[in-house]
Amino acid sequence: LVHADEVVANCPKYIQRRTPADRPAAGPPRAVATGRALTTAQRLTVATADTFFVASTGPDGSVDASHRGGYPGFLAPVAPDRLRWPEYPGNSMFLTLGNLELDPRAGLLLPDWETGGALLVTGEARTDWPEEARRGVPGAERMVELAVTGVVELADATPLTWTEPEYSTAIPH
Repeated sequence: LVHADEVVANCPKYIQRRTPADRPAAGPPRAVATGRALTTAQRLTVATADTFFVASTGPDGSVDASHRGGYPGFLAPVAPDRLRWPEYPGNSMFLTLGNLELDPRAGLLLPDWETGGALLVTGEARTDWPEEARRGVPGAERMVELAVTGVVELADATPLTWTEPEYSTAIPH
């Protein structure tokens, strides 16, 4: 049972369609790796992601979670302790970006659609608004950079696997 104080529609433009399938052999969720920076394998996971979810905190302490999507490579591991992604035009509410301006702490969830695992990344985010920051990134209105402070890799985060994605036609090329 969920009691919502406020509900805002997220922009569905960049959501990849997938179909879930049960994974009967799934065990309970468990951490298989933790650290303060991304390993080489985790950086590959980031570089091939087409979807992630970002959590931020509002000025009243409420938590917001939003979706980000693009073609693999849109979320870039620029260093073991640094990630960058483009902000594409969405619902023009700027909840995540506004929250990050006031409190840079953020959490990212990257589902592993094939295994049911997940990569959790925490850090502090900074939005680059000038045009120079997004030069060469089609469709980006700004860029966000996350300084990584923690990483948890989970096995069996969900008892599901998912089909290959049908990419959104809204993703910039």
